[in-house]
Amino acid sequence: MALQLVVVTGLSGAGRSTALRALEDLGHFCVDNIPPALIPQLMDLLTQEQDLTRVAVGIDVRTGGFLEEAAGLFDTLRAEGHAVDLLFLECQDVELVRRFSETRRAHPLAPGGNLFEAITRERERVAPLRARANLIIDTTGFNSHDLRRAMVGHIERGQRSRMVTRVVSFGFKYGVPVDADLVFDLRYLSNPHFVPELRPKTGLDKAVSDFVMAAPEARELLDDLGMLLAKLLPRYQREGKSYLTIALGCTGGRHRSVTLAEALAGVLRGSGEIVVDHRDIKR
Repeated sequence: MALQLVVVTGLSGAGRSTALRALEDLGHFCVDNIPPALIPQLMDLLTQEQDLTRVAVGIDVRTGGFLEEAAGLFDTLRAEGHAVDLLFLECQDVELVRRFSETRRAHPLAPGGNLFEAITRERERVAPLRARANLIIDTTGFNSHDLRRAMVGHIERGQRSRMVTRVVSFGFKYGVPVDADLVFDLRYLSNPHFVPELRPKTGLDKAVSDFVMAAPEARELLDDLGMLLAKLLPRYQREGKSYLTIALGCTGGRHRSVTLAEALAGVLRGSGEIVVDHRDIKR
């Protein structure tokens, strides 16, 4: 089985670890600082995993002489049918020195020596990989979010985002969901709990849903949330989020929040993968 392999390399301090974390969130099986000579063995092992199609490896100057073998190994993997993407991260010398100084990490080629000299030697050593790279990203001035966006934009290549949007109903009396990204309080809406024939039902019952949505405030809220999220979802996707949790809360989490969660999920259909979860509906 052919795999998609992303090789992340470049200068120490340019953001390889951040790039690999972004790839892991995108569904890649990630291994950092692997000698290139071992990559074919890794690929042979992973081809036996039917549910695994994306692999990412990080290599840098610490692999020493193995770097000289890397280019030929990638050609061999491509000949075997694997898709190989080589990403090179670089950065200006002054910014690299600042990063190493702030983090107090030792450069792999300058454990106690001159940083600028070590960076120059590293550039020379990884130059063959840079020349073969599919994409070169200069991370000077980047923060972790900027690099993450760049990685997501390149890997997805305009394909449908893999972000899953969860719409969760809950009751405030049981606490706000700890994983909520956006929280909306619906307790100002008319409460079916005080209608005897509706109290034992939930927002999944048509009678309750009709009661809640009959209020102009509920319909207005649904319209407003639809317009807001139409703008926000693409921006969260651009940030590379894997999951976005939208929490809608009422007092007990059985009537108003359930109704609006179902309605909002219907509005968001077509915006990606939508999952609905009624946390407190059985309480």
